Amino acid sequence: MAAVTSSRPYHIIVFGASGFTGQFVVEEVARCTAEGPGGSLKWAVAGRSRQRLEGVLNQAARRLSMPELRTDIEIIVADVSIEESLAVMCQQGLVILNCVGPYRFYGEPVVKACIENGAHCIDICGEPQFLERMQLEYHSKALDRGVYVIGSCGFDSIPADLGILYTKQQFKGTLTAVESFLTITSGPEGGSGHDATWQSAVYGFADSGSLRRLRKRFGHKPLPVVGARVKKRGSVFFSKEIEQYAIPFMGSDPSVVKRTQRFLYEEEQQLPVQYSAYVGVGSLFSVVKLCCGGLLFWLMVKFSLGRKLLTTFPSFFSFGLFTKAGPTMKQIEDTCFSLTFFGEGFSEGKEPSESRPNDKICTRVIGAEPGYVATVSAMVQAAITLLNELHSLPRRGGVYSPGAAFSKTTLIDRLHNHGIKFSVRSYP
Repeated sequence: MAAVTSSRPYHIIVFGASGFTGQFVVEEVARCTAEGPGGSLKWAVAGRSRQRLEGVLNQAARRLSMPELRTDIEIIVADVSIEESLAVMCQQGLVILNCVGPYRFYGEPVVKACIENGAHCIDICGEPQFLERMQLEYHSKALDRGVYVIGSCGFDSIPADLGILYTKQQFKGTLTAVESFLTITSGPEGGSGHDATWQSAVYGFADSGSLRRLRKRFGHKPLPVVGARVKKRGSVFFSKEIEQYAIPFMGSDPSVVKRTQRFLYEEEQQLPVQYSAYVGVGSLFSVVKLCCGGLLFWLMVKFSLGRKLLTTFPSFFSFGLFTKAGPTMKQIEDTCFSLTFFGEGFSEGKEPSESRPNDKICTRVIGAEPGYVATVSAMVQAAITLLNELHSLPRRGGVYSPGAAFSKTTLIDRLHNHGIKFSVRSYP
């Protein structure tokens, strides 16, 4: 039974609209509404404080020169700690864009309320423990209610997950393995992230043992390895591919991609792709600084006092990479990302085997500042895709990774038309 109906007053509700990321999501939804035919997308904002939400709409109205936002957009007061308020919010929207993090603390009540009240839920979570626990505990309930819960629809991990799908589509044959390298380029003022992302990292690393125990509860069998098994790189190495030092990427991308590959293997009988993710860190001096900071971080997250210090003074302990104020508009404007995929496989006509693959491909996903430009674009386009192409999503509902949910939709094309560009490159 599909619980979501078109009789609801709003297509999209931005929950947590007054938060740092939520403000950017509000502006992106407003822009997309203006682009659409006749302003057909109906939306509202939600959060704890009506006054702050009014301020966000006023700010968006000024920045976008859209004075109608001050009067035309409905405000819904909702709080994650008040179940009734979440229910009222979810009963009014087709899709809830949940911007309230860290999700390990505030995400589950929203997922639960969405499922119980028949609203689809999209978030931008980069916390594997939360994402995988929601799948374990709520997939069947969401499926029964005809509701889609799709996490990680931002930077962590839309570019990685859909980048793999794009690489697979472009490869003439059977793709068996991919390595990705992320580089972020900033202007003279550098770049920074908001405190909420830092908090997610602190508590995620502190509770990594719970993630291992959680994964055992799934009872998954290992995915088959097609082609030669790819060797993991070292903890720090010089990458010829991007001509700088690199380290394994510590975000949710590998977790999200693996969930997608498992879904495609089990549900679509597609051979899984091995995946390793790395991030460029620059010069040898940057490596030394990173190692010192990483060691200090690793020691401090083990103790409650250390975690308290890390979350109280994010700028100091992250060397300015994360701040309570978040990046300035100038920093955002001067920052961009590039995610390059180096894939290998068996060319068309050659049967996949355990031998070494005989063909290669290089693709790239590029975009503007990842945290507050690319992320909000990805989140909003995911919501619009869900609304317009519900028939192309798997089954009747459930909890999915982005690649699993959107593999048969036009989301890659939508992203490409909204600043997140996908392309095939020549292999170096």
